[in-house]
Amino acid sequence: MTGEDTRRDGELPEDLTAVEEGMWQAFRDGSLYDLRAGDAVADDPHGGQPWGAERTVRARVVCRLLLDGPSALSGRVAALKLAGVRISGTLDLAGGTVEPYVELRGCRFDREVVLPETRFTTARLVDCAVPRLEGARLKTEGDLHLPRSRFPGGIRLTDAQIGTDLLLNQAVVHRDRSGRSIAADGLSVGQDLQAEMLESYGEVSLRSAQVGVSLSLRGARLLNPYTRHALNAPQLTVERTLYLTPAGLGSPLLRGVTPAEGTRIQRFECQGGVRLDDGRFGDSLDLEHARFAFTDDQELSLRRVQTPELRFLGERPVRGRVVLSGARVVNLMDRADSWPGPGRLQMGGFSYENLVPRGPFPLAKRLRWVGAATAEYHPEPYERLAAVLRAGGEDEDAREVLLAKHRRRRESLPVAAKLVGYAQDWTVAYGYRPGRAAVWMAVLWAAGTVAFARAGAPSPSGADQPDWNPALYALDLLLPVIDLGQTDAWHPRGGWQWLSTALILLGWTLATTVAAGATRLLRRG
Repeated sequence: MTGEDTRRDGELPEDLTAVEEGMWQAFRDGSLYDLRAGDAVADDPHGGQPWGAERTVRARVVCRLLLDGPSALSGRVAALKLAGVRISGTLDLAGGTVEPYVELRGCRFDREVVLPETRFTTARLVDCAVPRLEGARLKTEGDLHLPRSRFPGGIRLTDAQIGTDLLLNQAVVHRDRSGRSIAADGLSVGQDLQAEMLESYGEVSLRSAQVGVSLSLRGARLLNPYTRHALNAPQLTVERTLYLTPAGLGSPLLRGVTPAEGTRIQRFECQGGVRLDDGRFGDSLDLEHARFAFTDDQELSLRRVQTPELRFLGERPVRGRVVLSGARVVNLMDRADSWPGPGRLQMGGFSYENLVPRGPFPLAKRLRWVGAATAEYHPEPYERLAAVLRAGGEDEDAREVLLAKHRRRRESLPVAAKLVGYAQDWTVAYGYRPGRAAVWMAVLWAAGTVAFARAGAPSPSGADQPDWNPALYALDLLLPVIDLGQTDAWHPRGGWQWLSTALILLGWTLATTVAAGATRLLRRG
């Protein structure tokens, strides 16, 4: 009997087993075909209990139902709904169009599920044991749900197009032969991609993937410690938020809300490198309480990321690097104890407009944060921090940052330039504390006045000169431009000439230092 005849009169194919006949009739009725025994151990699809013929259907019969199945009973909608069923053989729907609704719960597949270029409306495999899911270029009009399922041979969804939501919550996925647990480069998800509490033993690859709303990895554990990446997602686009944050079991864990008593909290944990280079996140990139375990060669790479808010609130990684080179954010929300130490932070070209610290983050620690990002002197991180502080009305802190910049630069200069730098720092702090110049001038003036008063009047230079005045004479020596007529009229001899010369040199040094500082202030640092 042909498939067309079957759809017309509803007769059963002759080669079906009794279990398959029951599935066939349930398909036409759109009802659940449940073969569970009611024993949690016996019904566990991931356990060791064997499932015999009384719970087994052949994969080719399932394919026949989905691709060329019978018509629905009158007033019903045909659908494949299975629970506690073992599917023997390879379920191969490659290139097919599956119109019925598909939902499998607690089922066990003997071999991989092959779905490349298959079209579904909605497909749900919940708490199923699947050796491998091969779904490159798969398309769904609705959801693809794979929660709590286990995939010992990995998942491939390269260039797949999911119409609404993709769910991988609490799934357990192991690496394939290429080392990837989830290969989903070019994946497109219309709404949410939820992989909360996911356990991945291999590389999760989401290169150039697009998510229409949010991507949630709350409470996920990505374990790939011995190769380069545990999460490899350059050019990832998420229209709203990427969550690498905790999840709660027992009640929902909402940001800013204390979880209910008894709620088990699981943090996002990643053992292996994370690559989010060139990512675009429409609302935020949230790393609150994230835990990263890197080797010395691994890194959290956020190169050229763009997002309105970066919530860098995770645990400080003990090893590895954090790279923010070229990233652009509006609000940087961070904690002092979240950033790595010197040599393990790179921020060249990192642009942010507002600092929103969580908890105490004094300026001294903020300066150490900038210093940690510059193994060799570079002015940009200091100037960016100063500009942000100044825009927030913290002018004094901004000047301290620019002063720290000049002190850092001084360490890279030759010896002679270093000495000049120390002089500028001691006198007027590179012009950022010009009041010091007046203090030094007053001290030198007083010292010179006392010294010349004790020395007495020197020999006059001519017959017509003003009266000897030690205070005016010392001031005339210190002021390099203004002429008070004292230095031309009186000429000290012996050791006093050396004192006069020293005051002239100090006066010029103070004047040039003040001029340089004034220039910096006029240029706003």
